[in-house]
Amino acid sequence: MTADRHGHRMSNTGADALVHYERALDHLVFFRPEVVEAADAALAASPRSVMGQVLAAYLGVLGTEEKDAAAARDTFLRFRSGLDEETLTSRERMHLAAAAAWLDGDLHGAGRLLGDLTVAHPRDVLALFAGHQHDFLTGDAQRLRDRIGGALGAWEPDDPHRGPLLGMYAFGLEESGHYERAEEAGLEALARHPHDVWAIHGVVHTYEMRGRFTDGIRFLDARTEDWSDGTLLTVHNWWHYALYALEMGDAARVLEIYDAALHHEESAGVAMELLDAAALLWRLYLAGEDQGVRWARLADAWERRDDGAHYAFNDAHAVMAYVGAGRIGLAERLVADRQRWLAGAAPAVSNRAMTADIGLPVCRALIAYGRQEYGRAVDLLLPVRHRLHTFGGSHAQRDAVQRTLVEAALRARRTELARTLLSERIQLRPVCPYNWSAQARLEEQLGDPERAAAAREKAAAQAAW
Repeated sequence: MTADRHGHRMSNTGADALVHYERALDHLVFFRPEVVEAADAALAASPRSVMGQVLAAYLGVLGTEEKDAAAARDTFLRFRSGLDEETLTSRERMHLAAAAAWLDGDLHGAGRLLGDLTVAHPRDVLALFAGHQHDFLTGDAQRLRDRIGGALGAWEPDDPHRGPLLGMYAFGLEESGHYERAEEAGLEALARHPHDVWAIHGVVHTYEMRGRFTDGIRFLDARTEDWSDGTLLTVHNWWHYALYALEMGDAARVLEIYDAALHHEESAGVAMELLDAAALLWRLYLAGEDQGVRWARLADAWERRDDGAHYAFNDAHAVMAYVGAGRIGLAERLVADRQRWLAGAAPAVSNRAMTADIGLPVCRALIAYGRQEYGRAVDLLLPVRHRLHTFGGSHAQRDAVQRTLVEAALRARRTELARTLLSERIQLRPVCPYNWSAQARLEEQLGDPERAAAAREKAAAQAAW
């Protein structure tokens, strides 16, 4: 029986398939699109390779694409139907169970199984990568940090895969609020592999959360060739660049990035990229910027997907696009469809709770905001604001929803609530031009022009850093 580079035995996997499998893992941890070709080559060489089939199954779900997941599930079921699992290693059986749970929609069950797997096999790169992405998709910051942190002690300092693991750890640290340690881990990863786009992404998040927008732009500019083209994370890292530009008040640069990188005629139309485009335009929408043509094209792209209920986080961004384009009817149709789906969804399907508890309230609040029913938007968002993480994404991504609550409170003239929300934001992120510009508008509502002017000056000064 063959074994991978870390000594894990691999059933039904020939030498050629092993080479392709290892190459696929290298592509996977560095977010290279070539991972698909390498995974296919592994299965072409050994169609009954258990780990080759498991890898293909994970690739089917990691992108949150409903149709890809359905196709992967069909293939995986056919593979398992003729498989004698008693002949496999315990690690392979655990992977099969985790992949099956995820394909059946039980994300949380899959996450627990992957956690058990990495306790038993802390040097299983595929389990660590899939588990890390699972924790991101379910918004579990502590597991995002500790799943990787708990395994790193088993890795030798010179192992080539320790670098990308440090990049993953950086993101988990950042989402848990350990910004300096996260930056340190991310830079260590990049010292090993300068093209590690997930490590770049982790460091970029630390700058975002600390209001170091100029540092973030300089960091990305200095590494442009390492992240700006040809990776599965290219669009998302451009989104981060645009967020920096937005905070600094450079609207022209924001739109230049949007048109060149986030959404254009040649965009792939995948959910992960469309939601970045929606999240950026929604921030402009909250600021009163008219982006009618861009909204229309983005709404068209979401509508062409014709998604069913699969991942509530995606649904919220589709609704942003529909509301931004003035297509309230489409947004309401999506909400009605998800409400009907809930009636028949199995309790074990993780998206059921994600949709019922968070997705639908958020979608309804976005629609209410688009209808200028600001009080209703507040009433819908207020009960879920501390639980938004449970439907996935990062703090930076979910801030589009948190800002919607702030803007709705201001527009509904709920001044006491707006004061509380802005105080929370400013104490947590004192360097954030948006926070201070919103504070200025609040002070104007409260009838204090001097405090409004001071807040406005602070916002302008921070944008110029």
